[in-house]
Amino acid sequence: MERQIVMDSSSSSELVREMMEVIETVGSYAGFRVTQRKECLNLVRRLNLLVPLLEEIKELDYSVSGLALALNSLLNLKKALLGAKKLLKNCNYGSKIYLAMESEAVMCRFQAVYHKINQALDNIPFDKLGVSIEVKEQVELMRMQLKRAKRRTDTQDMELAMDMIVIFSKKDERNADIAILERLANKLELHTIAELKAEKTAIAKLVKQRGGYNETMHQIVDLLGKFKQIAGIDETVSLDGPISTRTAQTCQSPLVPHEFVCPITLEIMTDPVIVATGQTYERDSIRKWLNSNHRTCPKTGQTLEHLSLAPNFALRNLILQWCEKNNLELPKKDNYASSVNYSAEIMEEISSLVLNLSSSQPNVRRDAIVKIRMLSKENPENRIFIANDGGIPRLVQLLSYPDSNIQEHTVTALLNLSIDETNKRLIAREGAIPAIIEILQNGTDEARENSAAALFSLSMLDENKVLVGNFNGIPPLVALLKNGTMRGKKDAATALFNLSFNQANKSRAIKAGIIPPLLHLLDDKNLGMIDEALSILLLLASHPEGRNEISRLSFIETLVEIIRNGTPKNKECAVSVLLELGLNNSSLILAALQFGVYEPLREISISGTNRAQRKANSLLQHMSKCEHIP
Repeated sequence: MERQIVMDSSSSSELVREMMEVIETVGSYAGFRVTQRKECLNLVRRLNLLVPLLEEIKELDYSVSGLALALNSLLNLKKALLGAKKLLKNCNYGSKIYLAMESEAVMCRFQAVYHKINQALDNIPFDKLGVSIEVKEQVELMRMQLKRAKRRTDTQDMELAMDMIVIFSKKDERNADIAILERLANKLELHTIAELKAEKTAIAKLVKQRGGYNETMHQIVDLLGKFKQIAGIDETVSLDGPISTRTAQTCQSPLVPHEFVCPITLEIMTDPVIVATGQTYERDSIRKWLNSNHRTCPKTGQTLEHLSLAPNFALRNLILQWCEKNNLELPKKDNYASSVNYSAEIMEEISSLVLNLSSSQPNVRRDAIVKIRMLSKENPENRIFIANDGGIPRLVQLLSYPDSNIQEHTVTALLNLSIDETNKRLIAREGAIPAIIEILQNGTDEARENSAAALFSLSMLDENKVLVGNFNGIPPLVALLKNGTMRGKKDAATALFNLSFNQANKSRAIKAGIIPPLLHLLDDKNLGMIDEALSILLLLASHPEGRNEISRLSFIETLVEIIRNGTPKNKECAVSVLLELGLNNSSLILAALQFGVYEPLREISISGTNRAQRKANSLLQHMSKCEHIP
């Protein structure tokens, strides 16, 4: 028989105080990583619902009979809260790249924390403790919320996951694509020097905790290096040393490097911007030049095709880093006035361009579309200005213009505008989706590629997934996946992956014949699209029609071959698909065993990626239950 632990007033007060400190500490965390932010904030909010309960217990007379009986439950609750604190601390200070890569595993940890908290609360004798009805109701509310908390994979996370698949793919020519890297850097909030330094520190700690490098760590460090390159920071090899730049390394004195100096003022730049010719100037000085009715580049003398200015973030980061190394401080300037002037002028230019979209002169109209396409790519503010000036309805009308070149520029401009969440709704509301699907079927190669990319972007909203399916957009995407250019295949795969989160679209894709081209992608190693194909097949395997079509021995043999000889990411995806199929049809597990899956599966369960290890262990466990292993 267990010895009963005696609880006195001091021990109960201390225990409650420690739990309240834990809740207070996690409430102070303010840097939750974007990939887990929603779940972290929900958990913190739920933990705060426990405060009234703890306050009541703290005030109880220790002679209350139920108090001693509650000790074990309270100790278990404290352990659960400490587990929650550890998880939330990791999500607040841990490597952003690692947490994004392992988002599924982190979600499993949240589930474990929910279970432990609920389990501890289940055993607390509320009635014997004399807990008030109001507090009991509040605790019951929290328990219901924890029970309803399901493991969730948001669509936005899927977009991030697909970008990471591309970046980590050694064969995908897009793995160094600046646009994808910038999108990832923005999503993960890794684009300033301070953020990149913090990430470097977090990765160094992670490597130390794991006892050195493995393939995952190498991938993380490699991606951090790419982020630093697009920010203008040249990373040194060692994670232990400070971040450095070539400029800093070669400059032995405080003499300002010439590339940091504005060609107009001959002073170090604090807000460098790029003009149409590609030259960089201080924002204030080039604005004064343009406000004096000059329409040429001061340095080259070339006529400026447009007057928009793009911030040169990479150069600014280099300047800040050089100043830090040389103990110099940039002169502070009032950026507000210059940014207001900039906004006013760019808004004026955009208003003029939007009006020109309806011009009766073809050349004026075409030039306006091309410039809007370019401006909508440059920065988020321009996308908002163009939409606010009524550019979206006019562009949607031009999708049906009988000129393939106009269609190509227009659909690309709408693709750029759709990056903004509000614009996604506006574009769909204006009836763009059927016209984009028409271009997807009949446009130029580039127009078809960008149409597929536009449908992917628009379908980030669930209501637009439904619209794309209802307007029969799935079959032409499948056709592009089958017969498109290399880039077209990749854009089609990304769009189909996203659209297939809708159950009806899964059925449409299967009926449109998506399975054969996906299987072809698995067979053709030169295309470098095995991960994309397996990711889509995993979604389709959750649909009865999809399972029926891919549950062939030849496909199982292909999966086993990938599990045996693929890249770590290939293996992870293939094991996931086999697990999904095997849970619904144990005869496929037997077939996989006959093709020799057992030994490579055991190897993956020990040395694969974290997700692959979990999936492999689940599959081995299922095999054991089915008694397919001697």
